[in-house]
Amino acid sequence: MAKQIDIGIDKKDREAAAKELSKLLADTFTLYLKTHKFHWNVTGPHFNSLHTMFETQYNELWLAVDEVAERIRILDVYAPGSYAEFGKLTKIKEEAGVPDWKDMVTQLVEGHDIAAATSREVIKVADKVGDEGTADMVTGRLKAHEKTAWMLRSLLK
Repeated sequence: MAKQIDIGIDKKDREAAAKELSKLLADTFTLYLKTHKFHWNVTGPHFNSLHTMFETQYNELWLAVDEVAERIRILDVYAPGSYAEFGKLTKIKEEAGVPDWKDMVTQLVEGHDIAAATSREVIKVADKVGDEGTADMVTGRLKAHEKTAWMLRSLLK
């Protein structure tokens, strides 16, 4: 018989933190897919720099997906993992077409801004329920999304 989880956070509070983390997981995975798609399809005068930048960004997001999902599991809650679930949890819009490079960058800025806002909500809930581990991990994600948005936004000036 498996030992019950006893990390100092009751089940209701762990579930509340995991619910918010699931939104961040959906944002992260959606951004990963969008960034990877843009990496494959970018064209124009900034092709080389954007192709390389998008690759760096989607690799970072791929690692983050696992980190966020594993944090949900640490809280003893199952992580969402389907397109349907992610579509319901994220506020980031999918891109069905292939926009020009400038619109790609604009969409990624918007996506990282959304993920940063989601991160802030996760931190609020984690702080409220005494989940310092989640707050600490998500603070790193917040900083990564803010920095990436800033770098992308700088290309549009």
